[in-house]
Amino acid sequence: MKLLIVNADDFGYCPAINLGIIESFQQGILSSTTIMAGMPGFNQAVKLAKENPKLGVGVHLTLTCQKPVLKNVPSLVESDGNFHKIGFYEQDFSLELEELYQEWKAQIEKVIASGIIPDHLDSHHHVHTIKPLTSVFEDLAAEYDLPVRGNYDQSDNIKIANRFYSTFDNLGRDKEIWKPYDIHNLVEDVETFGSVEAMCHPGYLDSFILEGSSLTVNRTYTMKELKDPRYPKLFEQAGIQLGTYCDL
Repeated sequence: MKLLIVNADDFGYCPAINLGIIESFQQGILSSTTIMAGMPGFNQAVKLAKENPKLGVGVHLTLTCQKPVLKNVPSLVESDGNFHKIGFYEQDFSLELEELYQEWKAQIEKVIASGIIPDHLDSHHHVHTIKPLTSVFEDLAAEYDLPVRGNYDQSDNIKIANRFYSTFDNLGRDKEIWKPYDIHNLVEDVETFGSVEAMCHPGYLDSFILEGSSLTVNRTYTMKELKDPRYPKLFEQAGIQLGTYCDL
């Protein structure tokens, strides 16, 4: 089987992002998403996921955005109670790995308690690729028997899609003369590796996302790209199946 998992990060970030993700699933080629348990749009995202049961849902483990799910994880937060920003992890840092384990486990458990059975794990800002955070990430993947996003040098016993395609967001702003080459590369990856996750960040915009994220306007271009009617025809011709991590 030639499997393409088109996965949207940031489900649950806020209502505008949630609606963009669902529209991209209902009207486009989006097949999967990952949900943020500690964000303001979480409850709405859960409701939307239950209304769209064919949408694959994983957990977007969070360590650099807003507040933790748990109250007492002091090494993970600033003095205001918010998580450290990503810059904290781009230099020498220290934290309590047990606190990280408990926080990420609590995020997974919150998703499960909502009635959603997650099908994979990844993380906001790809913090799971940073050592020593990777060990906690892989421990939880093993504990819950979940595949993960394969954008790092993972252990042999960790299940992944065979290829990670990180540049789908760029397609929405590509000049038409370049786009066929980029799309050809995606199709070729699926044909070569058998299973590919294409990460993307679709969404509408509201004041919360505009004030809180560096990724804004491009989300609307990505959403438009996902709804391009050329993709289903192209994938059908190539024998590519859109699916979720459950299809691995």
